[in-house]
Amino acid sequence: MAILKTEGLTYTYSAGTPFEKTAVDHVDLCIEEDTMIGVIGHTGSGKSTLMQHFNGLLQPTSGKVLLNGQDIWADKAKLRDVRFQVGLVFQYPEYQLFEETVAKDIAFGCKNMGLGQEEIKSRVLETADMLGMERELLERSPFSLSGGQKRRAAIAGVMAMRPKVLILDEPCAGLDPKGRNLMLSQIRDYQKKTQSTVLLVSHSMEDVAEFTEKLLVMSKAKLFCYEDTYKVFRRADELRQLGLRVPQIASVMQSLRKKGVPLPEDLYTVESARDAVLALLRKGAASC
Repeated sequence: MAILKTEGLTYTYSAGTPFEKTAVDHVDLCIEEDTMIGVIGHTGSGKSTLMQHFNGLLQPTSGKVLLNGQDIWADKAKLRDVRFQVGLVFQYPEYQLFEETVAKDIAFGCKNMGLGQEEIKSRVLETADMLGMERELLERSPFSLSGGQKRRAAIAGVMAMRPKVLILDEPCAGLDPKGRNLMLSQIRDYQKKTQSTVLLVSHSMEDVAEFTEKLLVMSKAKLFCYEDTYKVFRRADELRQLGLRVPQIASVMQSLRKKGVPLPEDLYTVESARDAVLALLRKGAASC
């Protein structure tokens, strides 16, 4: 079932001026519930502009954005409710921390929703647990935390509102490989537990290959494709023409196939490639 749809969505910056630029051009999309989706595209492709339409931060120049089948701009008085249902986390969200304690920062959005104190407390603790935050951190100033802890606290503030759709714009920017993998694992666990839809904007093909079920690809303000992740990475040559790369392991597997090694086409993670190569080696050993 669709949670978000766009119909002919178009957005033009500085319309009617010499600086006019169309950033999103007639995009038609149907985004399903309970899905982890990667959003990729070259810098300037329109992906971030598209994401900002989903919770009403930007109003379409033309076309519609539908949440649960309802045009989010049909009644501007209801946009506040839309933003509780579609949570957006920008890059480096830790710069938006401001409360006295981590717990108060995480609770801020829930208070704005008008939730009761017990419900707020429950959500703060549950979300902190999901993101691996120790309870003692909750009473500390957010400004005393490490960079990774600040990032989790900021993301937790949006997660605690339990949006039906959670949009994360480069949530792992600046994190080391270990921190990035941990963060993405926790985000995926959150998605599965809440059965929400998560849109993960990323420049890392390895990250979206490992953690997403579908990929939304933007190019020059248009929707290039929206398909299962493995189907998108089968189109490696087309992605390269868009200025995008495929995961390194997928390139290695493609090179081996071109040399005649009988490997499947949908190998885009290290684990799947390892299993396929081992199976091939075992088959070869058995035939000797």
